[in-house]
Amino acid sequence: MTLTLRIGTRPSRLAIAQATLVRNLLAQRLKGAEVELIPIRTAGDATSRGLPAAGGVKGLFVKELEQALHDRAIDLAVHSMKDLPAALYQEFRVVAVPAREDARDTLVLGRATSLEGLPAGARVGTASPRRRLALLRLRPDLDVSEVRGNVDTRLARLAAGEFDALALALAGLKRLGLARGLRLNPLDPQEVVPCGGQGALAIEALARQPVAGSTAVEEAVAGLADPGAVLETGAERSLLAALGAGCTTPLGVYARFDGRTLAMRAMLFSLDGRQTLADRLDEPALQPSLAPAGNFAEAAGRRLAQRMLARGAAALMEPA
Repeated sequence: MTLTLRIGTRPSRLAIAQATLVRNLLAQRLKGAEVELIPIRTAGDATSRGLPAAGGVKGLFVKELEQALHDRAIDLAVHSMKDLPAALYQEFRVVAVPAREDARDTLVLGRATSLEGLPAGARVGTASPRRRLALLRLRPDLDVSEVRGNVDTRLARLAAGEFDALALALAGLKRLGLARGLRLNPLDPQEVVPCGGQGALAIEALARQPVAGSTAVEEAVAGLADPGAVLETGAERSLLAALGAGCTTPLGVYARFDGRTLAMRAMLFSLDGRQTLADRLDEPALQPSLAPAGNFAEAAGRRLAQRMLARGAAALMEPA
């Protein structure tokens, strides 16, 4: 009997591209299995208002996929890690984090060639409060305005001259095969700190049973995990959880593991953009095996969060 593995995904072009990457990797590992994608429309896909206008509801792009897991309508769900709440319900688990794509934000430029080359008053489009405040911190003379819609819609508005530049996640452009045809200025992640989990995928499953009820499938999925991505996103998500940050909190956190040290950078803006709190942590990996790796990373994230809370992070996240 042929094994069928069902992967749930949001129906957007980018989400389908990401889930297809996972499907292809699993098809290579599970010879003879049928690995199919199940598009599932989420509340986040159903609103055109964006996260801030929708109240910044945690799990806005996740709830329906988790319901499908609960109902056994799918065996796995593939998410952009940055869409996944920092703390999952006990019924679910992240079973694998594949190799991470470039986590940086980037400007997609019209006529200019760099952030520095944009003229005063240039109009930059973004849907992210974090990107908006980070750009204004570097270039307070810019007009950073909200732009909604999928990537293709935003790029069309740039081409039409409505904006001088767009601020987007570089990973999405790469996964859509668009990066080579655009004028890009990737932004220094120490200055424009990406949001936690950016560039990474999360493969989610039910917590208390093997994927598709099979040890072989469980092992195949777990084999997609990249140790560095697991450490980095584990640290980032730990910081988000410890701070109690929501999906619209203007907070960036970025971790990089070089095999010896986990280097973390975090930058938090007050909701009105008037105050900035930045900190960093370089955590040496003392245990050679890093087993269990998650404990090391999560402890680092909590440590950095505690330092930021001691410096007033909670007050910055409160409405002005």
